[in-house]
Amino acid sequence: MNFLRFLERGLLVFGTGCLVIYAAACSHESWSQLQARAAFERELSAKIHTEKPDSSAWSKARRLQFERVAGTPVRALGRLDVPKADLSVMLLEGTDELTLNRAVGHIEGTALPGQPGNVGIAGHRDGFFRGLEHLESGDALSVTTLEGVAHYEVAELEVVEPTAVEVLDPTAYDSLTLVTCYPFYYVGDAPQRFIVHAKQVRFNPWK
Repeated sequence: MNFLRFLERGLLVFGTGCLVIYAAACSHESWSQLQARAAFERELSAKIHTEKPDSSAWSKARRLQFERVAGTPVRALGRLDVPKADLSVMLLEGTDELTLNRAVGHIEGTALPGQPGNVGIAGHRDGFFRGLEHLESGDALSVTTLEGVAHYEVAELEVVEPTAVEVLDPTAYDSLTLVTCYPFYYVGDAPQRFIVHAKQVRFNPWK
């Protein structure tokens, strides 16, 4: 009997120790993830102050606007990459003039980057989104966030009237919609909108 009690107590102590070690490991992993996310967020936000885009194709007025707001404190949601358009740009929240002169902006009311649904992103035709004119169906895009990297493929390009807000409607699948003014080289306020519809083909979460 004494041996059984001793064995029982030993197993209890051993089991408790295992639980403590497991809890400590989980806690360390969670803390490491929090640290990694915070570091990545700082890196995203810092890039907008340190990386100077290739503005050779931009309009003179847009280059001046960009220089005027350079250095403005911001918090980045992620990064949009469009290789065919030679574009890698920080994604900020909102579509006000200050935001779009500094980067591209997430359209309020659409899905947030990294979340299910239709993510809407706006940019200036004579600035960051100038290169969208070169896109074709099947071209690749990606959005990098704190959750991971969402990869998209261009499904459709269209020109619509500014009132065609249905292009931002929720979709049954994960998608990305880029919006800019059109024509690209129009003098003055461009009368139409150029829309890039892209469908998510895969999502690679951070491990």
